[in-house]
Amino acid sequence: RVRGVAEIEDDGKKARIIISEIPYQVNKARMIEQIAELVKDKKIDGISDLRDESDKDGIRVVVELKKGTVPLVVLNQLYKHTPLETTFGVINLAIVNNQPRYLNLKDIIGEFLKHRKDVVYRRTVFDLKKAEERLHILNGLLIALDNIDEVIATIKSSKTTEEAAQKLIANFSLDEAQADAILKMQLRRLAALETQKIVDEKNEIAREIERLKLIISDDAHIFAEIKRETAEIGEKYGNERRTKIVADVDDFEKEDLIENKQVLVSLTSDNYIKSMPLDTYKGQHRGGRGIVGMTTKDEDFVKNIFVASTHDYLLCFTCEGRVYWLKVYDIPEATRQSKGKAIVNLLNLNNEKITAVIPISKFDHSKFLLFATRQGMIVKIPEEEFSRVRQTGLNAIVLREGDKLVDVKEIDDNGEIVITTRFGQSLRFDLKTVPLRHRNALGVKGIKLRYEDVLQDLTVVEKDHLFTLTEKGFGKRTEFDEFRGHGRATMGVKNIQVDVSGAVVSSKAVNDSDEVILMSKSGIVMRTKVSEISIQKRGTRGVRIMKLDSGDSVVGFTILEAESDSSSSSGSSAKSPKVDPAQKSLLDSDTDGNNSDYDDDASDSDSDYEREPYDDADAEKDEE
Repeated sequence: RVRGVAEIEDDGKKARIIISEIPYQVNKARMIEQIAELVKDKKIDGISDLRDESDKDGIRVVVELKKGTVPLVVLNQLYKHTPLETTFGVINLAIVNNQPRYLNLKDIIGEFLKHRKDVVYRRTVFDLKKAEERLHILNGLLIALDNIDEVIATIKSSKTTEEAAQKLIANFSLDEAQADAILKMQLRRLAALETQKIVDEKNEIAREIERLKLIISDDAHIFAEIKRETAEIGEKYGNERRTKIVADVDDFEKEDLIENKQVLVSLTSDNYIKSMPLDTYKGQHRGGRGIVGMTTKDEDFVKNIFVASTHDYLLCFTCEGRVYWLKVYDIPEATRQSKGKAIVNLLNLNNEKITAVIPISKFDHSKFLLFATRQGMIVKIPEEEFSRVRQTGLNAIVLREGDKLVDVKEIDDNGEIVITTRFGQSLRFDLKTVPLRHRNALGVKGIKLRYEDVLQDLTVVEKDHLFTLTEKGFGKRTEFDEFRGHGRATMGVKNIQVDVSGAVVSSKAVNDSDEVILMSKSGIVMRTKVSEISIQKRGTRGVRIMKLDSGDSVVGFTILEAESDSSSSSGSSAKSPKVDPAQKSLLDSDTDGNNSDYDDDASDSDSDYEREPYDDADAEKDEE
């Protein structure tokens, strides 16, 4: 792989990526066009401008980034989707032992070393032979110089060159090569200095012969010679690399560069969303006024607040029963007074309102999602059926005409659930009585509603108390034992009096060590300890938790669990996830998506659908 050279510049206001070199054989103009196309197709996010500032001094392509964009993520996307990182193909076809072979890099280096070893060995043998021949000649010349007068007399007494050579061979124990070299020796070699040069050359050649013999005596010495020669060539002819060799760089995504921490997320009725650090709101005593948590329009108000990890998925459920996926880190972090960002800029909503949000760290096959509608219908669906993220969203449940989705909770299949209505009724029943369904299914009746009453909240019975909060800022804790178990689709019992305290906003399970964050319609936020909220019997009106200005009202609250790093928005995450064997077998056997064992409960869905008028006698009977 070949990468271009790019660096990140940041002036404190905006960041930009500067590309100064591009890979070999990559066309700069075409690369810029591809980047522009990827931005247009929204395959690369965060680029606000792209321009070419190249001149005679070199390449300079400037990629301007939007405010808040993580530059390293955009750079990684450029490497991944554009020719800024490319591959340079090489066909390593070579002739090895007279046969064509495709070689990998290791094989290429191995074959090259074999070749170099053979070359160095044969060259050394050749040089050794030449050196030994030269040493032999020099020995003959030195013999002649030591007996120069006799040599001259022998040559002068000979009639021909051949005769002189034969006499030299016979008189001085020389061979033909030495005798021939003596006969070719010039008279100037008789000088003393010339004689010393011959002696020095002999000694030098003798040392060279020893070195050459050492090289060919062992493979290790041959490879040492190869290494020495390679270093010499590099020092003599080498220049700086045009490219850098670096370790393989793993791909990374935006999530890899973002701290995994808990944040507070708020959502308004007009679908404006933002995240804030948990320490934005300091604790207050019960009855405090809180502080400004968000600036909203007159007709807008905060309707949902929850705690989630920045790496969590948010399952965003709309009032029409559809679900969309959103990463918490994609929600812009804002100050407590700011309005936030319209969620339509983050999700492809079709004029729908988000009514419930579930943070999911990991999709668990042993968990379920329990849906509740305004008209008291409930649906239980395996959580893993929502694990395939789709940007366009998909249908979660089917709603009856005029009905709206109100709440969604993450549950396991053990334990009990408490449904609370707007007029203060609460019904407790076993989760196993809720039939298991597939996604996009119609629900069954969860609670029988009185005239004009609506389902308001779901709570899993998993903590010490049920905390109920009303729109006028009243609230109380009630022990779960106060709510006897009833059958599903009954009216339940009176939880809280709403004539003075106002209609129920929400009810959730809490422990003494927890904290709650309350938010009003005007954006006022208050954080207080659960232990400061009094415990009362059911049927009472509670105590004032939050003071409100005239015309303001409480819209919701979220739980901050003590000694837990995974606080959920609802406090309804099950402690010991398990799956009922019978229902698990139903899921495993559902091969065609049409398993008849999934209970349609048609009679339950249809029979008691009409709400009954409010009757004091019924209320007294239910509360007994």
